[in-house]
Amino acid sequence: MLRLLNILAVLVLVGSAVYAYSIKYQTSFRAEQIAKTKIEIRQERDAIAVLRAEWAYMTRPERIQQLADAYLPGMKQLEATQIVAAQSLPERSPRIDSIGNKLDALGLSMPATPPVPGSAPTTTPKAQGQSQQRRKP
Repeated sequence: MLRLLNILAVLVLVGSAVYAYSIKYQTSFRAEQIAKTKIEIRQERDAIAVLRAEWAYMTRPERIQQLADAYLPGMKQLEATQIVAAQSLPERSPRIDSIGNKLDALGLSMPATPPVPGSAPTTTPKAQGQSQQRRKP
């Protein structure tokens, strides 16, 4: 009986050692993952900071003015006389439906009438023939 208890105690000890080792391994693995994730987050934040700096550099008013002068030579600066009240704008013209006008000219503007039940077949003649052949036997 004593020998059985010793063997059982050794097995429990080995089992607990394996369990402790697996927990230690999982913990170190998770710690490495956390460290890698923190490094990736830092790199992404640095990249975002660089992109913000580039955006600020590229959208400088002086640079945009130089580009406008170079590529839009006919453009002039906005003058105060060009600004008007919304009431002084002309009314919007009605929309022109050119396709609808063409259909009216061809006499095709009438909407399609729904078929009357039982008056016209709803399938193709070939499909009707196949369905009748199936029904015969």
